[in-house]
Amino acid sequence: MKELMLGNKAFARGLYEAGCCFVSSYPGTPSTEITEEAVKYDEIYCEWAPNEKVALEAAFGASLAGRRAFCGMKHVGLNVAADPLYTMSYTGVNGGLVIAVADDPGMHSSQNEQDSRHHAIASKVPMLEPSDSAETLAFVKIAFELSEQFDTPVIIRMCTRVSHSQSIVEAGERTVPEQIPYEKNIAKYVMMPGNAKKRHPVVEERTKKLAQWAESAPVNRVEMGGTDIGVITSSTSYQYVKEVFGDRVSILKLGMSNPLPEKLIRDFASKVKKLVVAEEMDPVFENYCRQLGLEVSGKDLLPMCGEFSQNMIAECLGEKLYEGKALDDPIPPRPPAMCSGCPHRGLFYTLKKNKVTCLGDIGCYTLGAAAPLSSVDTTLCMGASVSAIHGFIKMQDPETARHTVAVIGDSTFMHSGMTGLANIAYNMSNSTVIILDNSITGMTGHQQNPTTGYNIKGDPAGKIDLEALCRAMGFERVRVVDPYNLSECDSVIREELNVDAPSVIISRRPCALLKYVKHKAPLKVNPDKCVGCRACMQIACPSISFRDKKAVVDATQCVGCGVCSQLCRFGAYESTAKED
Repeated sequence: MKELMLGNKAFARGLYEAGCCFVSSYPGTPSTEITEEAVKYDEIYCEWAPNEKVALEAAFGASLAGRRAFCGMKHVGLNVAADPLYTMSYTGVNGGLVIAVADDPGMHSSQNEQDSRHHAIASKVPMLEPSDSAETLAFVKIAFELSEQFDTPVIIRMCTRVSHSQSIVEAGERTVPEQIPYEKNIAKYVMMPGNAKKRHPVVEERTKKLAQWAESAPVNRVEMGGTDIGVITSSTSYQYVKEVFGDRVSILKLGMSNPLPEKLIRDFASKVKKLVVAEEMDPVFENYCRQLGLEVSGKDLLPMCGEFSQNMIAECLGEKLYEGKALDDPIPPRPPAMCSGCPHRGLFYTLKKNKVTCLGDIGCYTLGAAAPLSSVDTTLCMGASVSAIHGFIKMQDPETARHTVAVIGDSTFMHSGMTGLANIAYNMSNSTVIILDNSITGMTGHQQNPTTGYNIKGDPAGKIDLEALCRAMGFERVRVVDPYNLSECDSVIREELNVDAPSVIISRRPCALLKYVKHKAPLKVNPDKCVGCRACMQIACPSISFRDKKAVVDATQCVGCGVCSQLCRFGAYESTAKED
């Protein structure tokens, strides 16, 4: 059966057909839909883990038990999972173990533009790179076979365009290999120094065998065309090169980016007059070609930063650009903003009002850095806000410390905020940490987490009590506020900042977009009371605009949270409840 599939959906289909039995992931754009699609197959056990390290270790455990297992994450998530990955390369696997890492060239939803091929090279783990949905499905099945044949985890590198583009896929049947019995093997699986020293040569020998396999592997292919130019490429860059040049150039499409096939590359280079490498981000293939002594063009023609496109490839390689149609009027910019009724808005307004230095974290609430709230001072990585505030306050004078907080979401706190909080309690800094508990993992599309009380399927599950957890970690001062109540937020934040003790404030209000949240009637503005002072614009609510020097509420967006009405000294904001 043929079907138009998203790349991530095709990946999940590949997991199903390959007989994968266990999936553990942490949501991260652009990888999230792989696990969300996999959970639709009842034959596969799926879960959201607290973070990528835990997810990969859980998948390793399932592999150890003799079943095919999978772990998915975005590129920065692989940094978190790198600890087990690098040693897992030494231990090898039992049942096949496949890891998806989705890179984000152009940083559509990421804090850096990381090339995950470096992780594959450094950890000495094979990596495959599909260029469309059909290849994605096929490569997943090949990856499991490789994993078991060569006793290694296998990484499949996706990217935003492959993950979130659609192409035709022909689905097949599910085949589940027999469970491989677990056999106790201390020398293989216990990586203390004496055993690890003996495993390293095994890894090096495996890499040589994988390189030999890559020479004739079905994932690598040569498409001979014109021989004036030969292009070495992979992933979505292959699609762009093909669209620009068609058969006018020869192409070596590398579906395996680690290890690389030396003989195949040399042979291809000998058949063309000019060798060009087209790869997004870092010059991994280009540098390898130079190590082989080949004369090659790459980053001297193509950019190091950002996403590639058809027109960019054409422009950089001297081809005619596609002339699209221009709009008569430019589209106005639409910067990202917190949704109407977002519970984080009132909290950030309060922080700005009190001129508080705010160390931020990864999530929807990073938008607190945008004007006019402009409340977030730093964003580094998951959990960094809690760790950083400790060091910041230790090195600041007491007065500055009294005007500093860290903010972190509930899911991010469970991911990697707890260890930073333990450090505050253990090494004693008067830090105030605000957990923004919106009862969901919001930024990646409403996935459950250990604080929500539901698992990936929405069934009841164990629920972490944040207040009890913080107290158990040594915090005597744990407060809960409603971010819709500005006066409460203001008084609690002021109080905790002026106490000589570490504290946690939990700002609790469910995400306004959750289906179970029942909103109040939208508000309206009484034009006779509105004086046009624009005080309500300080919260950057997308439901509020100005027309004829008066505030206007878009009733289709407004959820009646009432934060705006608390800013209006003239009582211009009124409920429409009586009109219903």
